[in-house]
Amino acid sequence: MIVGKVVGSIVSTRKNENLIGSKFMVVEPLSELGDATNKIVAIDNVGAGIGEIVLVATGSAARIGCNMTDSPVDAAIVGIVDSGIGLAGVMDHDPR
Repeated sequence: MIVGKVVGSIVSTRKNENLIGSKFMVVEPLSELGDATNKIVAIDNVGAGIGEIVLVATGSAARIGCNMTDSPVDAAIVGIVDSGIGLAGVMDHDPR
């Protein structure tokens, strides 16, 4: 699982039929946790917003986590972080 910050969103009017109605967010993994990979696009079924810290499942866990086992999903936001030890400085904002 990846902890990251939502930094944007993507709109796609043409997509696989299994993804119709889905919201896509751009997530930047937190370098504070040693995960300095590139930004990823994740499907969002929990209602995350830009600026929020989220938990992202990847691979087959992403499809299971968002109940889309027959969809081409490899990253899904499965939780919004309220607080976390070791996330000071990142959690100093209130996105709501």
